[in-house]
Amino acid sequence: MILMKVVRHFAFLGWIFAVLLASNPAQAQGTDVQFFAETGHSVKGFFLQFYKAAKDPLLYYGYPITEQMVSKDGKAVQYFQRARFELVGNQSIQLTPLGTLTYKPKGPWTINNPNACEAYPTGYSVCLGFLEFYKANGSSKQFGNPISPFDSGDNLIVQYFEYTRFEWRGDRQTVVISDLGRIYFDQLKEDPAQLKPIDQPDATINPVLSIKVRAFVLKAVTLPSGQQTVYIVVQNQTSSPVPHALGKALVKFTDGTSQEYAFTTNALGIAQITFNFKDQKSGELVPIEIAVNYQSLNSTTKTSFRIWY
Repeated sequence: MILMKVVRHFAFLGWIFAVLLASNPAQAQGTDVQFFAETGHSVKGFFLQFYKAAKDPLLYYGYPITEQMVSKDGKAVQYFQRARFELVGNQSIQLTPLGTLTYKPKGPWTINNPNACEAYPTGYSVCLGFLEFYKANGSSKQFGNPISPFDSGDNLIVQYFEYTRFEWRGDRQTVVISDLGRIYFDQLKEDPAQLKPIDQPDATINPVLSIKVRAFVLKAVTLPSGQQTVYIVVQNQTSSPVPHALGKALVKFTDGTSQEYAFTTNALGIAQITFNFKDQKSGELVPIEIAVNYQSLNSTTKTSFRIWY
């Protein structure tokens, strides 16, 4: 029985490769990609647009330390030295509130000087050199509001904001932004392999002008309770695999509930998600909607499976 399941599984994978035929591609919207030799990682598409939109991206975010990936918390993200970007929907990027997620009071202390401080809606004030740096670099729009007083933990004078942390460097008499991107990467226990540098891509040789997506379920018919696996294949305009494409699969169960699963394609342009289900309605179809983003390109597809009696 086990042998038959293994044989059936690999036969199904072989069938996937055999049926990768042309489908309607997404319209080309650009081949935006920038490789950073300093860390050996690239930034692409909407992530790159968001990065470049900042007044001083190297100051605020630093260099990328991963490629686009699916995080342990299930979100499509990319880590930078001092920030993490999240893909919202298919086209929008937002900052992860790293300050909020990493703040642990150690040695808080308060400055009461109305001439050197300004209060903010969160009930905390920003003072002295931190205030000067904060106001000169975008204030709450860039960093969020303060969520802590001054703190003297780790032999540093720091202050936390929603998206970041400021450090006072006495040796240089200046304010710097902490590397919370790497700190949060470790805090979530992300896969260290994601930090490994990649080979520099050459977008002039292999430009991705469009993407096409196919999706297949392992079992076309299942019992009311069980497990299902969905395979997603992403190719470019020449039917070559597209690695590091980000996607989401929305599974609509027969009981009216739905569940979304994030994924990233591997070097072969393939991703898979596996999920359990229970007590679904016999005879009904479970549709699965797939949405994929790569650089500034989007494409969608659908698949489904039926609940048997």
